[in-house]
Amino acid sequence: MMFRTLGRRAAPVALLALAALSGPARAAATPTDPTGTYLTEDGRARVRLEKCGAQNDRLCGYVVWLKVPLSDKGEPRVDFKNPDPKKQTRPSLGHQLIMGLKPNDDARYEGQIYNSEDGKFYKVTIWTEAPNELTVKGCLIAFLCKSQTWNKVTDLVPGQLGGPTNGANGPRTDPEYMPAKAPTAAAGKPPAGKPASKPATTGTAPAAE
Repeated sequence: MMFRTLGRRAAPVALLALAALSGPARAAATPTDPTGTYLTEDGRARVRLEKCGAQNDRLCGYVVWLKVPLSDKGEPRVDFKNPDPKKQTRPSLGHQLIMGLKPNDDARYEGQIYNSEDGKFYKVTIWTEAPNELTVKGCLIAFLCKSQTWNKVTDLVPGQLGGPTNGANGPRTDPEYMPAKAPTAAAGKPPAGKPASKPATTGTAPAAE
């Protein structure tokens, strides 16, 4: 008798759950655009965030200013702890640290961030809720995460890279995240949709197009 009563009460709840599942799927919210330049919470660097990727829907970030740009030897700091030997001599100023983050279902950007202090990559989630503030949550492992607040800046201080990415006086994209080049037409072949022009007959001017 008890099991029958519980079954009758549970039936409406189950029907409601099925109705919710069969309803229209909710579209994922679009993250608030976080592009701009931010001063890190410890004040040691400025990071510029930009849209990137073939569809311009990813988020990349670059170090454009360092509070201490020189090493103890008085030389520009380099990324000597990078696991890639080819990158160990690149300047720390201007390197890419935020690696093409993707928007997620929570209207935030998530992916990987590179820490040049230990040469390791960490999981990161980035979002903005308050004006001129960016929340950066990095995770070494699933249950060991820490959040920082970066503040947006609009001025240009001495030593800051102000040029366009991959341009003069600008930061540099890692080769893995370089935008794909548009395909070029094969040599000797006309562009798609345009017929090849016929060679002109000797002694006759070619017809005007």
